[in-house]
Amino acid sequence: MPMVTVSISPVQAAGIRDAVDSGGYASSSEVVREALRLWDAARKLGEYKDEILDGEGHAGSGRCVADMFADHEAVRRRSA
Repeated sequence: MPMVTVSISPVQAAGIRDAVDSGGYASSSEVVREALRLWDAARKLGEYKDEILDGEGHAGSGRCVADMFADHEAVRRRSA
């Protein structure tokens, strides 16, 4: 697995330690991977929202809002 070095604030580091210490995660890497999955899902949802607001999600465009959200859910399940 590729390694990436990032800088985080002391508050963020403490939050990661707390998440691991409380037993919610096995490692700090697990916390960061989940955070990145959530970020990616939010980013994709934002793209879908932009498509909807730009009119691409309306009838006749080839994709309906329900299809876009179904796509988002499929991506979310694959990332989990």
